[in-house]
Order: sequence, then C-alpha cells, then structure tokens
Amino acid sequence: MQTQSAFFDELAKLMGEAAGAADGVRREAETVFRSQLQRLVADMEFVSREEFEAVRDMARAAREENEALAARIAALEQRLEENN
Repeated sequence: MQTQSAFFDELAKLMGEAAGAADGVRREAETVFRSQLQRLVADMEFVSREEFEAVRDMARAAREENEALAARIAALEQRLEENN
C-alpha cells in the first residue's frame, strides 16, 4: 500500500510540474505572438484614431463647402439666365 501511495504522490507531483511547465510555455508563446503582432501593425503604418477623425472632419467640411458653392453657382446661373 505504501508503494502505491508513493507512486501516486510522485505521479501527482510530475503532473503538477508538467502543468506548470505548460503554463510557462503558453505565456512565452503569448508574449512572442504579441510582440510579432505589434511589430506587424507598426510596419503597416496604420493611422491613429485621432488622425483618422481629423481627416474625416476635414473631408466633411470640404464636402459641405462644395455643396454650398454649388448652390451659389446654381443661383448665379439662374440670375444670369433671368437677366438675359
């Protein structure tokens, strides 16, 4: 009985060590993966959210100005036709 208990104790100890080693490998793999992903994203030259929103706002303002100018041109053309 004593031999079986020692065997199971030793087996449990080995299983615990194996689980700890597997967890260490998992953490190391995650670290490497995150590092590679960060490097890949940095190389892709993505714009920041702030830069994107600034350009979007500029485009919106330009579109609104373009629509206002188109309306002014249409009104001027209408007045020109009325005077001729």
